[in-house]
Amino acid sequence: MPQRGKKYEQAAALVDRTKMYPPTDAVELLKQTSYVGFDASAEAHIRLGVDPRHADQMVRGTVVLPHGTGKKIRVLVFAQGEKAQEALRSGADEVGGDDLAKRIEAGWLEFDVALATPDMMGTVGRLGRILGRRGLMPNPKSGTITFDLERAIKEVKAGRVEFKVDKAGIIHTAFGKASFEPQQLSENLVALVDAINRARPSAAKGQYFRSLTVASTMGPGIRIDVPAVLAAASA
Repeated sequence: MPQRGKKYEQAAALVDRTKMYPPTDAVELLKQTSYVGFDASAEAHIRLGVDPRHADQMVRGTVVLPHGTGKKIRVLVFAQGEKAQEALRSGADEVGGDDLAKRIEAGWLEFDVALATPDMMGTVGRLGRILGRRGLMPNPKSGTITFDLERAIKEVKAGRVEFKVDKAGIIHTAFGKASFEPQQLSENLVALVDAINRARPSAAKGQYFRSLTVASTMGPGIRIDVPAVLAAASA
């Protein structure tokens, strides 16, 4: 086992590893156990009862968090003509076509989300090896290939989060910052879990949510009572 630092050990001592915490208690504890010298992210790690090796058990989607992510999102848009103007009016940070593709091919990647109109996918397609490895490739399933750029840009800027199950059947994603108020973190977490629950594939059998753990960046994990989160979502 790796040697843990003194600050981590002090934070971990506050967490009862045998307990399933209600969401409100868990986010309070997450804030208390954040010990780094910056505004840490609040992270969720959700193990699902799916086998992502089968296409019909893939879990992927997006959710607009009620209180955003606490991060300024840089949005790049591949568009032309009137759609390019719409993107600029809607707050996109970079808009273009072949010019943007050439910059990316040259190594420029100063953006967090890439959007594209369907007619630009011929240009975007050649960037698949670069953007795909970094999770930045526009995809219709995540709503990043669309003609409705105004809505997409506003949602991304407001705190839209994309989630996708990994090869181990786990979703890892941030749902805010440790500086958020407990209620904000709790409401963001409930929205995230509700969206993942709604994205349950019909081929998934048995227990869908296996475990849910939250933590601040570099902080100890805090196990959460999933039924309590789902109850809050349906309330």
